[in-house]
Amino acid sequence: MSIVRNMDLAPAGRMKIEWVQDFMPALSAIRDRFAEEKPFAGKKITMSIHMEAKTAYLALCLAAGGAEVHATGCNPLSTQDDVAAGLASMGVEVYAWHGATAEEYTEHLTAALSCHPDLIIDDGGDLLELLSGPCAHLADNLIGGCEETTTGVHRLKAREKAGVLPFPMMNVNDAKCKHYYDNRYGTGQSVWDAVMHTTNLLVAGKTVVVGGYGYCGRGIAMRAMGMGANVIVTEIDPIKALEATMDGCRVMTMLEAAPQGDLFITATGCRDVITKEHFALMKDNAFLANAGHFNVEVNGEDLEAMAVRVYKRRDEIMGYELPDGRTLNLLAEGRLVNLASGNGHPAEIMDMSFAIQSLSLEYLLKNGKNLQKAVYEVPQSIDDAVSRVKLDAMRLKIDKLTEAQEKYLCGWEV
Repeated sequence: MSIVRNMDLAPAGRMKIEWVQDFMPALSAIRDRFAEEKPFAGKKITMSIHMEAKTAYLALCLAAGGAEVHATGCNPLSTQDDVAAGLASMGVEVYAWHGATAEEYTEHLTAALSCHPDLIIDDGGDLLELLSGPCAHLADNLIGGCEETTTGVHRLKAREKAGVLPFPMMNVNDAKCKHYYDNRYGTGQSVWDAVMHTTNLLVAGKTVVVGGYGYCGRGIAMRAMGMGANVIVTEIDPIKALEATMDGCRVMTMLEAAPQGDLFITATGCRDVITKEHFALMKDNAFLANAGHFNVEVNGEDLEAMAVRVYKRRDEIMGYELPDGRTLNLLAEGRLVNLASGNGHPAEIMDMSFAIQSLSLEYLLKNGKNLQKAVYEVPQSIDDAVSRVKLDAMRLKIDKLTEAQEKYLCGWEV
C-alpha cells in the first residue's frame, strides 16, 4: 500500500506527469513496445530516484511492460507530494513524501524493497546500501540493477573493487546518452532554474565559483557564462583544470576563490569542498548551493557551528549570521539544489536518460543470470538505439557511411 502525504493532490500530480509525457518521445516509443511485448510480466521492480514527474513517467513505462513497480525517492527534499500521489493513483506503489526525516526516509526505502524485487533502479546507492546490510534478506529474487548518478557509480566501483558487490549493476550514468546530455545540459539548465527562482537575483555581473569541472560542472559554468557571470572553477584534476581555463574560466583553489565569489555551486561528488576555512573568507551575503548528490559538499555543520544566528530568509534559503556581522546564505540545506529547490532536469533531457534506464533493465532481465557480481557499462547498441529514436523525434537526419567509406576507415590503404 502506498505511503504518500496527501492523495487529494493526485489530480495535480497526474497533470504534471501528462505534461512531461508529451516531451519524452523516446521513452514513449519504448513504452509502446513494452506495452505490446510485456517483457517484465511477473517481475517486480523497485525504483529509488527523485520523485518528480519524469521519474513517474519512467515508472509508468515499466508498468506498461508488465512490471509491478514500487517507487520511492532518493532525496527527502526532491519528492513532489502531488506527483507521488498522482503516480500512486495510476497503479504504482509509492512510498515517499517531501521533507521526510532520516527515519522516515529509511522506512520509505525499506517499504519499497519489501516486495522482494527482481530488478532495482538506484540513484546514489541507498537501495544498494540497504540490500547489502539490514535488507539483505529482501534481495533473494534480485537479478541486478541500474545506477543513475555519478556518486552512486563511485560507490558501486568501490564495492566491486573490495569484492562486496552483491549482484550485477549497470552503470547507466556513464552511458553517452545519459552523461553527455543529462549531466551537462540538464544540470546546466536546471541548477540555474532553481537558483534564479529561489533567490530572484541577477546572475549577470556576479562572480560564480563552480567546484568541480566534470560534466555537471561544465554545464553549470557554461550557462553561468552565457548569462554574463564571471566564472571561477576549482579542481583537483589537472586535465579538467586546463580544460576549464581554455573554456574561458579562471582556475584557482577554493581558498583563493572564497573571498571573490558571490555564488558558490559545488558539483564534485565528494565531501568538504567548502568548509569553515572558506566560510571565514567569504563576502557578506554570499550564496552557497550544491549540485552533487549528497549534502556533504558544503559543510553545513561547520557553517552552523560558526553562526551566532540561523534564520529563514526565503523559501529554501537559510541565513547564517557570523560573529563579525556577515551573513552567508545556504540554499536547500546544501542538498541537490536543482531538485530540492526546483523541478529537476528538462523533460527532453530525462527522455534520453530514462530511455537508457528502461532498456538497461530489459538487458539485465535477459542477461542478468549470466553476469558476474560486477559493474557493467551500458552496451553501445542501447546508446545507439536511444540516440536514433531521439533524432527521429527531433526530425533530424544524419549521413550514413558508404561501403567505400567503411572500407577506408577499416583499412590502411589510401
